[in-house]
Amino acid sequence: MAGFVLAGGQSSRMGRDKALLEIDGEPLIARATRLVRAVLSEAVVIACTPGYEALGLKIVADDFPGYGPLGAIATALHISAKPWNLVMACDLPYLTQPWLEYLVARALKSEADAVVAMNVRGPEPLCAMYHKNAEVRIRTAVEGGMRKVTDSFANLSVEHVEPNEWKAFASGGVLFKNVNSPADYDEAKARLSKQRNS
Repeated sequence: MAGFVLAGGQSSRMGRDKALLEIDGEPLIARATRLVRAVLSEAVVIACTPGYEALGLKIVADDFPGYGPLGAIATALHISAKPWNLVMACDLPYLTQPWLEYLVARALKSEADAVVAMNVRGPEPLCAMYHKNAEVRIRTAVEGGMRKVTDSFANLSVEHVEPNEWKAFASGGVLFKNVNSPADYDEAKARLSKQRNS
């Protein structure tokens, strides 16, 4: 298996690069990479903006800058030499190692093209497992103008991890909550500090 961290969104609501926001003195991108490495030993950052090399991370340029996370997923699958690939966004600070270990183990037993958690709002495609077999279909979708990751699922066999399965790993029910705004960032710092000190 290979592990990939996606970075390089426009961070328009945040007003600055989310990947470099710090929690406990560690940038979100470094935190996410460390988490993936704890499960898979190796993690590659797919980025469409420069500036992360100083953090000592392995960076690969996004083949489709400006196309959003679907383009980054296509890039990850293109460079991967492994059948299964863990793909996660860098702005999901509540993810845990036990959850990723479960997700990885679930994929190893699956014959689907993707293994994705299902939330009340729909699928959570930015912390999911993608099989190398899906590469051509995802890349073709991006080249055809598709931007939304979940739209690409129409062409894939997707196995869903239902809420009653993943909520055992949830920290206060916010496992997949991302950091989009300054308020989200303040909340993440407070929640994670409280967890650490409890």
